[in-house]
Amino acid sequence: MLLGDARQGKLLGNLAGFARALRRAGLAVDPARIALAGQAMQEVGVQRRDDLGAALEAVLVAHERDRGVFREMFDAYFRDPAVAAKLLAQMLPSAEGRADPPRQRPRVREALASPQRPDEARAPREQALELDACMSASTKRQLRHADFNSLGAAEYHLLERLVRDVPLPLPELPARRLRAGLRGARADWPRLLRAAARCGGECVELPRLRRRREAPPLLVLVDVSGSMERYTRLLLAFLHAATRELRRRDVFAVGTSLTDLTPAFGLSDGDAMLDAVGTAVSDFAGGTRLGECLAELHRSHSRRLVGRRSVVLLISDGLDTGEPAQLRAELDWLRRRSRRLLWLNPLLRYEAYQPSARGAAALHAACDAMLAVHNLASLEQLASSLAELMRTP
Repeated sequence: MLLGDARQGKLLGNLAGFARALRRAGLAVDPARIALAGQAMQEVGVQRRDDLGAALEAVLVAHERDRGVFREMFDAYFRDPAVAAKLLAQMLPSAEGRADPPRQRPRVREALASPQRPDEARAPREQALELDACMSASTKRQLRHADFNSLGAAEYHLLERLVRDVPLPLPELPARRLRAGLRGARADWPRLLRAAARCGGECVELPRLRRRREAPPLLVLVDVSGSMERYTRLLLAFLHAATRELRRRDVFAVGTSLTDLTPAFGLSDGDAMLDAVGTAVSDFAGGTRLGECLAELHRSHSRRLVGRRSVVLLISDGLDTGEPAQLRAELDWLRRRSRRLLWLNPLLRYEAYQPSARGAAALHAACDAMLAVHNLASLEQLASSLAELMRTP
């Protein structure tokens, strides 16, 4: 049913405002899609709210991961734009005073898209709107202790941005290379001879060399199995932002096979990194054969471990389906070649957790420590835990 000119102009204005709200929420809404949305509104009319929402969703949503955000924004905006503004405030960093310039989000493979729990898709839209609108008050404080596995779609999008601001400064240790300094155990003979030549052979001072201090090399192994699906994307976003200043970092995905993610982590943009990871990883949400993956690391990438100076972060829930004997052998090799082997385990969210599975028991016996990575608070505590472990002999 076609609309009158005056009413049509008002509705198209509302549609343009709704499209701007979707773009701020992270959806890739361009002018071509807005024009198609206007045509869809002309065709279906505005008598039935469900028909209008379905028509706009068909032309404005490009990815499955964005459907939950669209439905919440549609219910909020066309009921009360003020509620939609509050919903946007809890989805964007501007609510915490860190507004990002609006930009189109790169395509991210569905395997790494922020997942939506099945029960959320069946919940009434009014109930979802009421729950999410209440999050506008001190959202970061509420989400700080929320388990990644219990987040809704809008909460997941917000927390993905928050984890990128969590620092992970590794303590600086004496390096192999030397540098000029006022004090040091070794004399800088070349610099001494050059200075003496300028002073007629006289030695005015004795220049010395001291060891540089720098963060140790980092090797990250990220489990991409199905049981880690709700954690992988957030932990990748966190590690990409928190370790960008390191001189040396190598990242691998472990699942049914080993995948080198170091080139993807070389990209400066976090969304582009996730897009590259989604293209590179072919076994996402499959099983975990950690022993075989470590054996491949041993055969093909052993030089990524810099002597006994590398810190290895193994991010996994320990639910391994491979051979325990092979896993124990490869973990022994990895521990001998690294300074610290640390197991970051999201299952530590359970107070009574015990590493009783075969793979988990092998990891617990080989690793220097087991740390939690299941919510924002645990990520904030990770830096201090690493510094304490690095200080211990």
